[in-house]
Amino acid sequence: MLKDAERLRQFKEGFSAHLFRVVRVTFDLPDRSVETLFNASISTLERRRREQKNLDPIASERLDRIASICHLGKEVFASKEATAIWMSKPNKALGGSVPILLCDTEIGARQVRRVLHALEWGNAT
Repeated sequence: MLKDAERLRQFKEGFSAHLFRVVRVTFDLPDRSVETLFNASISTLERRRREQKNLDPIASERLDRIASICHLGKEVFASKEATAIWMSKPNKALGGSVPILLCDTEIGARQVRRVLHALEWGNAT
């Protein structure tokens, strides 16, 4: 894991815009969900990708948040595929919310982490 200072530097520089497509495909997200997660329209994200520009700092931070939670999920479920499936389905422990869609805020991401830790310790569904 990178230190916080390095992560902050990466947010400011921005991650590659092609990564929004990876998230969309991995979690089978509709355009509207992608726009919410990355705080940008699909046309803006596609334009950045075509022009080989990076995501803005907000979208980059959200991408880092998703990656961090997926890393935890992989530890819990022992596979990327199982993590992607779990992250893409409504979850009763999250009030019926879809975990990936809660990653647009730190508070939502904290809730997802809490459930993943509970699963890891055998205390959640």
